[in-house]
Amino acid sequence: MSRTVYNFLLDVFLFLVLVSLLFASIVLRFVFPVPATATGWKLWGLGHETWTNLQFALITLLVLAVLLHVMLHWSWVCSIWVTKLRRHPERNTKPNEGTQTLWGVTLLIAVFAILGLLVGIAQLTIESPNV
Repeated sequence: MSRTVYNFLLDVFLFLVLVSLLFASIVLRFVFPVPATATGWKLWGLGHETWTNLQFALITLLVLAVLLHVMLHWSWVCSIWVTKLRRHPERNTKPNEGTQTLWGVTLLIAVFAILGLLVGIAQLTIESPNV
């Protein structure tokens, strides 16, 4: 299978996951009642919690597919960065593949570290209701 066909199939998959996520979100927002009163309500045999789990699974799939998409186009991203966004003409040479990989992994680690930090802060600062 050619790289073009592989990219096309990935793009189709991304589109289908995005549309599915949009549908699940609309169902949760506009079809089900508010979560506090949604216990026992079902749509096509699935309750509110199952729809919420489906929504999270679709978000996860979308993020992983977008990550794969960016990885497949990383050389292009680095080329754009070097030729269009950096303002130093003496540095207009494209970084080698090892440097590109290092930058990609560093960026990924930074994103996940920030996400982890934000989740940790949220966990430490959440307030329970006064019952």
